[in-house]
Amino acid sequence: MKPTITIEYCPKCNWMLRAAYMAQEFLSTFSDYVEAVSLKPGVVGGVYKIYVEGTLIFDRKADGGFIEIKELKQRIRDIIKPDLSLGHSDTK
Repeated sequence: MKPTITIEYCPKCNWMLRAAYMAQEFLSTFSDYVEAVSLKPGVVGGVYKIYVEGTLIFDRKADGGFIEIKELKQRIRDIIKPDLSLGHSDTK
């Protein structure tokens, strides 16, 4: 079974568009390897977390802010398909 990516975001912070953009990026990159990308409005103010099958891979507060989409894709890839090349996203 393919994993699901969940993006939990704070609707009061107007982060729905950011979450939708990231969902689009994840689906474009991992469409063959994921079941779905879901958007989940958070109930805690300021929340922005990304999970792969329930495992937290990004927390805006713990990570000290937002990180580049490139790094998020690398974190997801390392979990769902470690041998997948991300092309230019793998370069430093």
